[in-house]
Amino acid sequence: MAIVVRLDVMLAERKVKSKDLAAHIGITEANLSLLKSGKVKGVRFATLEAICDYLDCQPGDILGYEKHE
Repeated sequence: MAIVVRLDVMLAERKVKSKDLAAHIGITEANLSLLKSGKVKGVRFATLEAICDYLDCQPGDILGYEKHE
């Protein structure tokens, strides 16, 4: 997939545990794990907004695009 999820990097940089983020934004740790691994087909803007608010970051810090040849 051309969309790369860097949520694990942001969590590490902010020294935030996955379970704390999941609890704050109101999703399960299992769903957060799927999101971190890029195994989801989409993410709600409300969820993305909550993640960015908690981690004090921009959506571009979490999501990236890598063009495949």
